Formats: sequence, structure tokens, C-alpha cells
Amino acid sequence: MSALVLAIDGPSGSGKSSTAKAIALRANWSYLDTGALYRAVTLLALENKVSDEENLLSLLQQNEISFLTDPAKPQVFLNGNDVSNEIRLQRINDHVSQISAMPGVRKVLLDIQRKYISEAPIGIVVEGRDIATVVVPNAQLKIYLHADINARVKRREGEMSEPVKSEVVEKSLASRDEIDSNRTVSPLAQADDAAVIDSTRLTLDEVTDQIWKWLKQRNLLGLPTVAVIGRPNVGKSTLVNRMIGRREAIVEDTPGVTRDRVKYEAEWNGRRFFLIDTGGWEVKPEGISEKITAGAEAAIAEADLVMFVIDAQVGALDEDESLVNLLRKSGKKVLLVANKIDNAEDESDGYALWNLGLGEPRFVSALHGRGSGDLLDLLIQQMPEVGTQQVDDGFRRVALVGRPNVGKSSLLNILAGSARSLVDDAEGTTRDAVDELIEFGGSTWRFIDTAGIRRRAHQASGTDYYASLRTQIALERAEVALVIFDASQILTEQDIRIVSMADEAGKAIVVVMNKWDLVDEERQLVLDKEIERQLERYPWAQRVNLSAKTGWHRDRLAPALRTALASWEKRIPTAKLNAFLGELVGANPPPVRSGKQPKIKFATQAGTCPPKFVIFATGFLENAYRRFIERRLREDFGFIGTPVEVAVKLKERDDA
Repeated sequence: MSALVLAIDGPSGSGKSSTAKAIALRANWSYLDTGALYRAVTLLALENKVSDEENLLSLLQQNEISFLTDPAKPQVFLNGNDVSNEIRLQRINDHVSQISAMPGVRKVLLDIQRKYISEAPIGIVVEGRDIATVVVPNAQLKIYLHADINARVKRREGEMSEPVKSEVVEKSLASRDEIDSNRTVSPLAQADDAAVIDSTRLTLDEVTDQIWKWLKQRNLLGLPTVAVIGRPNVGKSTLVNRMIGRREAIVEDTPGVTRDRVKYEAEWNGRRFFLIDTGGWEVKPEGISEKITAGAEAAIAEADLVMFVIDAQVGALDEDESLVNLLRKSGKKVLLVANKIDNAEDESDGYALWNLGLGEPRFVSALHGRGSGDLLDLLIQQMPEVGTQQVDDGFRRVALVGRPNVGKSSLLNILAGSARSLVDDAEGTTRDAVDELIEFGGSTWRFIDTAGIRRRAHQASGTDYYASLRTQIALERAEVALVIFDASQILTEQDIRIVSMADEAGKAIVVVMNKWDLVDEERQLVLDKEIERQLERYPWAQRVNLSAKTGWHRDRLAPALRTALASWEKRIPTAKLNAFLGELVGANPPPVRSGKQPKIKFATQAGTCPPKFVIFATGFLENAYRRFIERRLREDFGFIGTPVEVAVKLKERDDA
């Protein structure tokens, strides 16, 4: 599975197709409606009056079903004929569940589905009923989309190719739900690690925006790629260093210093992108220059946008004209950059570059930084929202954090089943953050083993100081923090500070009490009191007792991680949230402040990862009342293992 896969499962009419197409269009990915394939098989069976599996499988061998994966115009073909409208008739709805329950049919279509997924050039959005559980169990993001029956009936009526009564549609959907959920082969089911969305009260834009946020949060959307192209010694590497904000590319006055094409990640005004520094392009290269020029041309093919750099002091040469022709043939968007414009007097030389026919030349001095900010602003405007370069592999990121010598590396090794990290009795063995892909609990996880975080007073050593910095960066990269304690030792202020660091970073948290094999009954009683006293601010954090040395209770870790991540990504529909808030305020109104009682107008969930709620009120709400709201939110909606932020915005009474 080389392409990124977004798997969307759910019952019929829950909005899967509309959502999947919208996401695929926005991300420039492929789209596959697996339900349309089963409908095409159903059409084939009805046209040939075949109802038994054996004859239907024989029919499938004699006929061809194909799917056009363009999200702008997805089409289903039966023997080359477009049947996209015919498969939406009510007679197809009435029989498709019986056909899709046949094991042989599912096996044939499973091979077809996986073929389309493997052939997707960048990413693919696949929707159906068993995508995350059977078709692509290793999909980078899994969504389970559902809605109540009334909302699904209305949506299904809008998709029908013929007018049908609501009662008939409702009966058909209920029947399909029953058959799909109870069939023996690949039943409709929610994957354990799927993110759940109830679309009953959500618009299509709200659903797609939520999924888009998850894709961005997991770094699954490709970053745009900008290739920096030009003749030798025009200042390409100097410009790259200026744009990324650090001296990475080697720079010298002699031509031909850069030989390989090197990719760097850059960021400007919140937008991340890749820059490719290339060697100098030549018209008639010889020797090693042939490979350098070929590398530059490969960078052009790989890029979403090309920055063509010219030395304005020298002006355009014949070689530049040849490169212009190559860029035109590539069909890529080109930004013409006139470098070495160190002052206003030099700009007159740069205007001659209009003659190249590539539009307005952008003046910049890579060495002194003149015009670089304006160039970056323009670059951000010209870049596509999503590029072709994959940033991450989509596996859930788990940071192992804790004091030195609590068993972080030992836990990583026992989960991996081999010695991935160096383990020693001496404190501070681990110094770098080590990433490892580990499969356990039915999923693949990216674990980040980190250096132990010491007390501030012990960070004078350069090695320990930088190890601590790497640990903090690793925590920022992670989605969930496994905060590991040595259960055999007294909990310290440093242990609590590490939990606080993960909380302040907004990460899901699972507290691991390691070295349980060294804990006796007396220590258990003392430990429970220590946890009750020192972790009183984090009653929502899940706790797992285990022994990394023996592997005892390690099977409890995966369910705890999934629960914490599901809570971390949970979204409450606005209508449901305000119904909850109305009941809460009615029973327990806010306390009076300065003789006035604040009135809560409404609330909304402003974000996820972690969940953020904004309450609009006519007056200030006491911190105790905010904590009360947070506690009731957790009681009613869960949010186990994740911090929850509750903010208040003042709304004037006469604006209500």
C-alpha cells in the first residue's frame, strides 16, 4: 500500500459518498465508491435474472466492471457502458444487500478494490462498509460516519434517480442495515481505531472540515514542493538558505558546488512546504554535469511550482532561453526571480528579464535578504493548498516520557519484541529521541523513545540539556503521551511536572505505572494515596499498571491508547452541546458576581486534538464553575484520557 488511504465506513445514507468526494477533490486524491461496484454486480444479476452465487460468479468472469476514480466525475462501467445512473434505481436498492452478502462476490470485488487502491498515484479516499476492517485495515485514517434514520432517508431521496416515497426508502434502509450488520462475511462494523462522526445535525462542510483537520493534524496531506532552478552560480543555494532561515545548503563563490538535488522543509506565515535546491542546469553538459542537469530536470518534474533564478547582474543568456523552453514544455507554474538586486539602482537591469516571457521578474537579494519576504508572500499565494509530497506515514505517534531510569526503553523493547533501544541500569542511557514502528494490539504505532527529563537544577550539563530539548520536541510531535512512572519508587515533583508538560502541550495522556513486579501490597496502598493526592488535577488520565521487564499487562496498553486518542479527536455537535448546556444551567445556574448573574447564551466546540469549547456569556464565569462544566462534559460525553479546554467569551446583553 504505497498511496495514502482515507477509509470511510458507515451505513447507507450517512453521507459517505458526498464527504468522500469532497475530501478527494480538495486533496487532489483519487476516489473509490465500493458500494457502486456492488450495485453494478446487482444490476448484472438482475439483467441476467441470476440469483444464486455460483451462476453470478460465472457471470462476473464473463463481464467486466470498472470504476473511474476521478472525484469530479466518478463513473461505474459495465462492459464499457456507463451505468452510474442505473445503479441508483430502487430495484437495485432492494437487492444489493443480498448480493453483497455472497462471500464469492465479496472476494472478487475485494481484489478489484485493492487494485484501484494500489494504483492511486498520491492518495485515495475509499468509502463503503468494510473498508477499515477488511479492505484496507492499515489505512492511515479511518472514519466511521453515521446518522439517524430520518436524516439518512432525506439524503437517500436526494440521490435517487426516480421518485420514491419516504416510507419505502426508510424500509429499504432499515432492511439493508439489518442485513449488512449481521452478514457472516465482512459485516458493517466500526474499526477499533476509527474516528467517529455523527452527521445527523452536521452539514457536509462541517463533516469535511473535521476530517480535513484530522488529515492535517496527522500530517497526511502532502506539502507543496518548490524547485529552485537556474544556471550554475546564480545564487540558488544562498536563496534557499535565506528562505528556510538557516545555513543548510553549502555556498561558495565557485560554480558547481551543489551537485545533488536536496530537499528542505520550510515554513512561512503558517504554511509549510518543501524547497528543492538543485545543481546548475546546462544546455550541453559533459561528465558529471550531465547527471547534475538530469537531477535539475527531475526536480522540475517533481515540483508543484518552479522558481527560475537568474543572476540580474549578468542578465539572461542563451542557456536561460533554453531553460525557458524546457519549463514551458513541463507545464509547471513558474516564478521568475531576479537575484543579486542589492539596491534600487540594480532594479533597472532586472526589468530586461521581461523579455523571457515568463511574466514579471521578482527582485531579490538572497545574500542581504532584500525582497525575500515579499517573494515568500507571493510564493505562498501561488502554491496549491495540497502538494504531492507525503509528510508522514499516518501511524499514530506515541511519545514515551518520564524521569530517567523509569523503564521507557525497556517498555519499547518489550512491545517491539526485540532490543530496539539501549537499556542499562545507569540513568540517562537514552539521549536522542528514537522513532520505531511497532505492531501490537492489532495496529501499527510509531513510538518515540525519549531521554529522561531531569530536574532543572541538573540540566547544566550540555548533553542533558540538549537531550531534554529533544524530548520536548518529540512530545510536540506526538499525539498521545505515555507518561511512565516507577511504581516501586515514591512519586516526585518531577513526575508530576512531566504530566503537566504533556497536559500543557495538549496531548492525550496515558499514565503507566511500570515495574509493577516490584510492588508489594503495602506499596500499592501507599501508591494509591500518592496518586490521589498528587494527580488530583488529572482524574481523567487513564492508568495502566504493567511490568516492562516481564511483559505483564502490556496487552492493556493498546485499548488505553485507542480510548485516549478517540477522546482527543471527539467532536460534539453544536445542537447536542447546547441541549446539554441548557439542562446544566437550568439545574445549576452560574454564581452571582458583583450583584449580577451571568447568563450563558450558547456554546460551540471550537476545535479538537484536544477538544476546545467556547462558551458565550454575558459576564465572567468563575473558575470553579468552568471546572464544573468541564467535569459534567466528561461525565456526559466521556473525554477519557484527554485534556479539555473550556474558554468563555463575553457577549453583551443587548447583542443577544
